[in-house]
Amino acid sequence: MSRAKKIVFQGEPGANSHIACHDAYPEYDAVPCPTFEDAFVAVESGEAELGMIPIENSVAGRVADIHHLMPTSGLHIVAEWFLPIRHQLMAPKGARLEDIRSVESHVMALGQCRNIIRKLGLKTIVAADTAGSAREVAERGEKTRAAIASGLAAEIYGLEVLAENIEDEAHNTTRFIVLAREARWARTGDGTVITTFLFRVRNVPAALYKALGGFATNGINMTKLESYMIEGNFFATQFYADVEGHPDDRSLALALEELAFFSKELKILGVYPAHAFRATFEEQVLAHGEIDRCERHVLGKALVPACTQIRGGDELLQDRPARGLEELQCAANIVRMLRERPIERDRVLEG
Repeated sequence: MSRAKKIVFQGEPGANSHIACHDAYPEYDAVPCPTFEDAFVAVESGEAELGMIPIENSVAGRVADIHHLMPTSGLHIVAEWFLPIRHQLMAPKGARLEDIRSVESHVMALGQCRNIIRKLGLKTIVAADTAGSAREVAERGEKTRAAIASGLAAEIYGLEVLAENIEDEAHNTTRFIVLAREARWARTGDGTVITTFLFRVRNVPAALYKALGGFATNGINMTKLESYMIEGNFFATQFYADVEGHPDDRSLALALEELAFFSKELKILGVYPAHAFRATFEEQVLAHGEIDRCERHVLGKALVPACTQIRGGDELLQDRPARGLEELQCAANIVRMLRERPIERDRVLEG
């Protein structure tokens, strides 16, 4: 009889990563690991087939540890998963909300529930993870001490939920990446694909600007770009990026070729299907054609006076270049507003 496949996660039983494993891969055995390093090693060694690793949260931001582990791990991203986070305030059975004096949880969970913590005047205690804090509160049995964790953790450790869904923001969602030893690139032409890669630009003026220019000229949507210091060096920066598209698509292939030319290092970490959750916020963004039309309208109005200002040579009008650049900056700000507030596009096109 063949053994069940395993998927590892950082944390203890009942952690949000545990829930993500069950939701995404119900046929796998979800195995807890004390640290992210342990989870990576389990996949690298073949002890587990997959690893479910949180990479960013819509409220608390990125999980920094992961980006430092990925470059040297040799693992590949084969999928992504989005999990809406619902935090519960729990304590030993018989405890009352008004008696709680302190609350413990993972630092990100505490940061996502600031409102109720402030309202109740609770002392915060940082723990290694949410489920672990629930276990410790259960073991101590102190009715003045609570934990912030998932509903699953409350069930596992026999705690009573005193307040439900206490997260500050309803959109609180964590994005996970699924890691494997071998690369499993998604097929082209089979829905939206995400390509994730690391790169390090050459130490020359405007290198980043030049390196990324190919994504703009080839119409590639970059959904994530973050920078990281390398080995404590203030002047050596590594970038982590997500783009929509497949490396075999001509447009992305050209963009990556240009990126490679201006980079000291380029490494593709994974090519995988976009999760369906992405579609829930696509409607809030302008369609590509609408953005182009608005941008041409705005920039077209700004370019003529801006260029006139910049070309001005009369010594009495020496401030023209500065005013010309101000025109362009104003146009850029309007374009950025259009991307963030689609409802404004009709007003711009009417103006």
